[in-house]
Amino acid sequence: MKLPGNAGKIENMQYLSSEKIGEVKYHFDGSTRKFFEGWFFKVSIPECRQSFCFMYSVESPAFTKKLSSFEELQYGPRFTGVGAQILGADDKYICQYSEESSNFWGSRHELILGNTFIAQNSTKPPNKEVRPQEFNRRVAEGFQVTPLWHQGSIRDDGRTDYTGIVKTASWEYGTRPIYGWGDVNSKQKSTAGWPAAFPVFEPHWQVCMAAGLSTGWIEWDGQRYEFQNAPSYSEKNWGGAFPRKWFWGSDICRSGYTLHEMSEREKEGRWAEQTNMLVKVQCSVFEGAIGDVALTSGGGLRRLPGLSETFESAALMTKEIAFQAIGIHYGGIFYEFVPWNASVSWEITPWGKWHISAENERYMVELDATTEDPGTTLRAPTEEMGLAPACRDTCFGDLRLQLWERKSNGSKGKVILDVTSNMAGLEVGGGPWFNTWKAKAQMPEIATRAINVPVDLDSIFSLAPFLKPPGL
Repeated sequence: MKLPGNAGKIENMQYLSSEKIGEVKYHFDGSTRKFFEGWFFKVSIPECRQSFCFMYSVESPAFTKKLSSFEELQYGPRFTGVGAQILGADDKYICQYSEESSNFWGSRHELILGNTFIAQNSTKPPNKEVRPQEFNRRVAEGFQVTPLWHQGSIRDDGRTDYTGIVKTASWEYGTRPIYGWGDVNSKQKSTAGWPAAFPVFEPHWQVCMAAGLSTGWIEWDGQRYEFQNAPSYSEKNWGGAFPRKWFWGSDICRSGYTLHEMSEREKEGRWAEQTNMLVKVQCSVFEGAIGDVALTSGGGLRRLPGLSETFESAALMTKEIAFQAIGIHYGGIFYEFVPWNASVSWEITPWGKWHISAENERYMVELDATTEDPGTTLRAPTEEMGLAPACRDTCFGDLRLQLWERKSNGSKGKVILDVTSNMAGLEVGGGPWFNTWKAKAQMPEIATRAINVPVDLDSIFSLAPFLKPPGL
């Protein structure tokens, strides 16, 4: 899909080929096991200090509609369907959901997906990417998205009674990717290491585009927001269900702008019986930066397959271990802090404060984020309740990011980055979140060595393509 003519480039900016964006393909393997896949796309508009977060999910796609009683006896209970959520201007919310997924489609080769909730005038819904004009002619309510183009229109379905909602939303915008998950001129990495190619250590998490520039428009409850070269971001999750407990965040900065996003998903109050926990931080624009900066940070606890009360953290192979990743793109260079190459720790309150730090052999980093915003409860695919309220987010966090070179004696050396943002997206999710979560991500030495082995899965499976996992 070509970008619209007004989606111009910024001078002296490096751009990432859409073909080099990371592990982004549709991972459903056709089996009847419990499975979900979810996608997250964000656009931040510094001029009005507003952000829009688009979230799509499909559950149990082997079953295109709600299971019959006989099917439940045969396969066990399953939650089915497709959901589209948006956290938009002023942290307001919209959600449209269907228990049927027959009109959902996703590409096994690229970051391309879409769904039709309601077709136009009984026309046949698309089952692949179509031109924007054709999409508008055939789809009344739905969406389609590619690495370069995103459009859709949804209507709130009335299921949300706990936060401020808008009734309708429509959007069309093009995107130029800048960063995936790795150096601009290198092959992009798997966020959770090469084991993410296999259906173990789930759910998996992949940053598809750590930074991009988007141009287009969004209509939000009757108000139209137009933007050009607005910072944007995308990621995805897939597997059996969301983590037991998690956190996440990310940010990108375009020189001359101030923007930051962090997302936090918190489980509290009426959602206190859920068992997954997560925290995220994502930021898209910073003050004090010279050039482009992108920050993504996230972590959580995940369940090992076959062990009902055993959890691990993103590719960590031990009991109840927390995982945390920090990725910073700056000046075309990728600074990565993950448990197999760094020491990563955090201290996060149930809501309002996030402190994350890490160091490896060459660099040290600290993130401090706060918010006085109450946040908005969002939905996520859960094992117990399907697409249900499971996390808490805001795009109005205050963030400070500091990055240093590390001296040989372990102390802080030359300052590489010291930037701030007041548009942080913060998220906490799962639970229980009764107290401050203070932890350190560590890996057994044998697991560290295994993940650090330079495995070229594409070359391996080229010898036996019939064994290649979906999405690889």
